Amino acid sequence: MDRLDAMRLFVRLVECGSFSAVGREEGIGQPAVSKQIAALEKHLGAQLVLRTSRQVVITEAGQAFYESAKQLVQDFDAVESSIGERQQSPRGLVRLSTAPGHGRLCITPLLAEFFRQYPEVAIELSASELPIDLVGEGVDLAVRHGRLLDSSLTARKLSDTDLVLAASPGYLAAKGVPTRLSDLDQHACIVFARSRERRPWQLKVDKETVFYIPHGALFTGDAEHVRAAVLSGLGIAQAPLWLLAQEIASGQVQVLLPDLQPERLPINLVYPAGRRVPMRVRVLIDYLIAAFKRSEQA
Repeated sequence: MDRLDAMRLFVRLVECGSFSAVGREEGIGQPAVSKQIAALEKHLGAQLVLRTSRQVVITEAGQAFYESAKQLVQDFDAVESSIGERQQSPRGLVRLSTAPGHGRLCITPLLAEFFRQYPEVAIELSASELPIDLVGEGVDLAVRHGRLLDSSLTARKLSDTDLVLAASPGYLAAKGVPTRLSDLDQHACIVFARSRERRPWQLKVDKETVFYIPHGALFTGDAEHVRAAVLSGLGIAQAPLWLLAQEIASGQVQVLLPDLQPERLPINLVYPAGRRVPMRVRVLIDYLIAAFKRSEQA
């Protein structure tokens, strides 16, 4: 038994709460993880976990060992990284999660140059409109939109985006252009919703934030469907500027009621706090931040 590897597995077991999750993350079977933990317990002469059919419970001894083991693993990784990274270029797989529309429109187009700079780094790009458990899913890095509430994550600012009310010229020619907030009641709204729970539109009225409940025939929980609906002339939507930036610039989409535009929405890169960030992840973070900054200055 390699005690350092066993400690590393135990630390991940505490953080993931599942033998199978650790096995998937490490690319080994669940029985192999269990065998390593059992060998570690035998070496220490103490039971670290209680195994039940439904969950893994960390014992008092296990919790105490976790705190020390986590620090030892982090210290070793830091020393190993500082030496190893001087000798080689970044390599390995980065698991990156983002919303589908933002990934397709804003992230993927930037990756060709990244791969030219770092040919030994691979990216597994997953897409979800819902925030995921980074540790439980084994994700290295995620793009999060809006105010951050999870204190277990470290954040790096990627950019800010305006929230705009938008519609196609064809729709506006048929239904008229709203000139004040109350006019929206007479228009078809494209509603972003999950399980039919409509997301209110945030608007700024006399320097105060108000929440308008949109009404319309189309509900969707996918930003790309919102975009397609606007382009198809189905109504008015509130959307982040990046979703319709090209169409607004070309005149295919018109911004409405700019005086009601709320504060800009922050977009952050987030990763688990308190863990060493591998070089392959660090170079992707730095690259994306620099690329977004250049795009905003262009």
